[in-house]
Amino acid sequence: MADIAPRAERRYGTRPTMKDVAARAGVGLKTVSRVVNGEPGVTPDTVRRVQEAIDALGFRRNDSARILRKGRTASIGLVLEDLADPFYGPLSRAVEETARTHGALLIHGSSAEEAEREQELVLAFCARRVDGLVIVPASDDHRYLEPEIAAGVATVFVDRPPGRIDADVVLSDSFSGARDGVTHLIAHGHRRIGFIGDQPRIHTAVERLRGYRAAMADAGLTVDDAWVSLGSTEPERVRSAALAMLDGPEPVTAFFSGNNRVTVTVVRVLSGRPRPVALVGFDDFELADLLSPGVTVVAQDAAQLGRTAAEQLFRRLDGAADEPARVELPTRLITRGSGELPPPDGLV
Repeated sequence: MADIAPRAERRYGTRPTMKDVAARAGVGLKTVSRVVNGEPGVTPDTVRRVQEAIDALGFRRNDSARILRKGRTASIGLVLEDLADPFYGPLSRAVEETARTHGALLIHGSSAEEAEREQELVLAFCARRVDGLVIVPASDDHRYLEPEIAAGVATVFVDRPPGRIDADVVLSDSFSGARDGVTHLIAHGHRRIGFIGDQPRIHTAVERLRGYRAAMADAGLTVDDAWVSLGSTEPERVRSAALAMLDGPEPVTAFFSGNNRVTVTVVRVLSGRPRPVALVGFDDFELADLLSPGVTVVAQDAAQLGRTAAEQLFRRLDGAADEPARVELPTRLITRGSGELPPPDGLV
């Protein structure tokens, strides 16, 4: 019956305190604090008694109050391009799980690839006193963040570098990944390879185009301007670009697509073609392995991007004061069939 009263009191709004635990266990308040915070200097028997008192009373440590006393709010903000993009799902989840292990809440929003909206979101998070920010940048000028960073808001950029400020950033090696993907197509006999990518103001699009051009140059191949198209990832724009390359005077025999959204549209275009066209896409995507043939991709680890960025953020929050770091994670070529198709006879 001794346990019923404290639990009933808690149900009606009285929350057990460390003093209650100390009284029940017959120890001092400092001893309870040491047990709760996992500090040394307490005998196993005392730890057992304190833990039994905690369980009986239903005591829970007030992390919010503890963190606020340190001048922190136990929350971080995450700004993505588009929460609906499958690439950002694992990244967001990894940031959230890392925040959770550090006792912090994650708040996130989508910039929709608009610089003004990014700034609006970031400053709204700062107004709510988040401890730190993880940002997939849409803007090319982040000087607006300088007062916030100076005020102690830890900030890490992910997937793309910041514009006009020096800050921590975690990237995938887009250049090497694209070069590897195009080199793979060249190794299977292709000489006329089309590149369809995202908007030219986006860092990853530029790096992947640079990797494409490097692979072609390494093989001694000339790139026809008609084989390259950067722009919106909207299906109609990608479809028009793909058809123009397939039906031009020097038709391509293979595509390298700059991200998963582009790849999905190219797959749809190629499904209706009478002759096989090879394809390697940057970014893996759901069901890519179940198509016929499966889609060969250059995969980046979105979860590792998010996890690395979040861990770096909490390093900063814990006081790390070294110079801003640039971390580049490797990509991986996954062969499934579409990138291994040879060029049709007469179109080499």
